[in-house]
Amino acid sequence: MTAIPENEALPESATQARRVALIVAVAFFMQLLDSTIISTSLPQMGHSFGVPAVAMSIGITVYMLTMAVFVPLSGWLADRFGARNVFLIAIALFTLASIACGVSQDLTQFVVARAVQGLGSALMTPVGRILVLRNAPKSELLNATALITWPALFAPVIGPVLGGFITTYLSWHWNFFINIPLGVAGLALVARFIPGDRDTETRPLDWPGFFLTSVGLACLLYGLERIAHPEDGALPTVALLAAGMLVGWLAVRHLARAKNPLLDLTAFKVQTFAISTLTAGTIFRVAINATPFLLPLLFQVGFGLSPVDAGMMILAYFLGNLGMKAVTTPTLRRFGFRPVLIVNGVIASLSIMACAAISPQTPQALVVALMLIAGLSRSMQFTALNTLAFADVSAAQRSSAATLSSMLQQVAMLFGVAVAAALLNLSQIARGGPALGLVDFRIAFLAIGAVGLVAALRFLALPATAGAEVSGHSPRN
Repeated sequence: MTAIPENEALPESATQARRVALIVAVAFFMQLLDSTIISTSLPQMGHSFGVPAVAMSIGITVYMLTMAVFVPLSGWLADRFGARNVFLIAIALFTLASIACGVSQDLTQFVVARAVQGLGSALMTPVGRILVLRNAPKSELLNATALITWPALFAPVIGPVLGGFITTYLSWHWNFFINIPLGVAGLALVARFIPGDRDTETRPLDWPGFFLTSVGLACLLYGLERIAHPEDGALPTVALLAAGMLVGWLAVRHLARAKNPLLDLTAFKVQTFAISTLTAGTIFRVAINATPFLLPLLFQVGFGLSPVDAGMMILAYFLGNLGMKAVTTPTLRRFGFRPVLIVNGVIASLSIMACAAISPQTPQALVVALMLIAGLSRSMQFTALNTLAFADVSAAQRSSAATLSSMLQQVAMLFGVAVAAALLNLSQIARGGPALGLVDFRIAFLAIGAVGLVAALRFLALPATAGAEVSGHSPRN
């Protein structure tokens, strides 16, 4: 139960709703930039700490697992202590941990700092969404969601490039110190412009639900992450996935029966939330998240391009993501969620499948055009899914719905990479090749595109009026 009535927002000003969304977006940008910027500096960090570059992957793993453990707790903390207060703490933790990462003298110090960063990140994403939901009336939810979606589209564009530049011309430490001004600005903006809120009734913490949900999610995410690294052995990966699914089933069973569950699963009874997060939405996100993993490999391994040339091709893909933001809201207002999710989903899926048809001999202009189309359709689908998910969720369900959405998006992200990596490996093994070839990428893109196509057609189950109050679309009878 929350302090905000279902049809109210505090305040009901469109300007305030957009201001809150923009402030939350700044924090999201800092978080997502950090997760993409350090990948290019791992070798230099390993050299500085006196360990092999491959050993630095523990920093990424610890960050991911800490997030998995504490994400389920974020909604309860927001209700208990106020979403604004928890968001401030999350930004402060993330910023201080960034400083600690930058001044780390050895791998142990770095891993501890990354764990604290993961805690801040775990609270930041779902609680940020809760703040947006509580401050945006339904008529402004589409614009607010579009604002908090842009960091996920923009950070991957500049993260690797900026990280490479900083590592080359400054030092890897500045990849973390860059979060200091962003964090300080975020803290000041949240304290100044976002109103305080707190639940009128507090629930006791569901310790069994927290334990089961956290352990299940951590096992599942770590198992999915290991699929992309088959050299580590299959048995631990299978054991982790099996444990994750078993504990996850126990968690769902407990949450459905508990008097005061950590997460309110009744949000899944809302059709628009269920289809955009749990069923078709998750399946489609798997296809969409596999694409940024496959494209750099295609251009470098399949086409033989240099990292710089491959990066320029990827830039077109992400510029397409950004280019769609200006027309997403008018399109959804004109046609509504159902037609957009179906038609745009088909276009996005076909553009993924079309990547199987290009080769080093394909004219560069055609490849760039395909990247733009794929990026444009990806952006439209992400915004539509993220907005529709909360279109019909009641005020009492918002905290749990935001947490569940964040958990499922993490699963979809890692599952997308895992499926793509598995397809490449299986294709190479089946044809007995000594290394990945262009044919392996073609099979992977066709399979991933087919997955997206199935998910897009699943949106046919939505009624014509789905999310109409949020989109402003009035279907004609």
